[in-house]
Amino acid sequence: MPKILIVDDEEHIRMLYEEELLGEGYQVSTSATGINILKLIEEERPDLIILDIKMADCNGLDILQIVRNKYYNLPVILSTAYETYKGDLKSMAADFYVVKSSDLTELKRKVKRALEAKVPTK
Repeated sequence: MPKILIVDDEEHIRMLYEEELLGEGYQVSTSATGINILKLIEEERPDLIILDIKMADCNGLDILQIVRNKYYNLPVILSTAYETYKGDLKSMAADFYVVKSSDLTELKRKVKRALEAKVPTK
């Protein structure tokens, strides 16, 4: 079963996403910070990352660039409360973009699409 890493500083969002994705049959791990993202990836070996853009201790777009530099084929879904990031050039490095909502239909759809499109890494 695919493993998803959720990186978000809001505990209720992490819990909401985790519960929903566990219910869909995915393995899920969570982190409140992206500061040690490379270590997290090495430890958790996720098939997909759901990454908050605005966190208290780090910028999700900067974290996305760090991930892309080392793990180019690892799918990343950006998650934010703000629709304004859709046009941001840095956010375009993400595979998908979701606006936080209590309706997780869109998130689940994009998780499925990202995992289906994942290019195997060697």
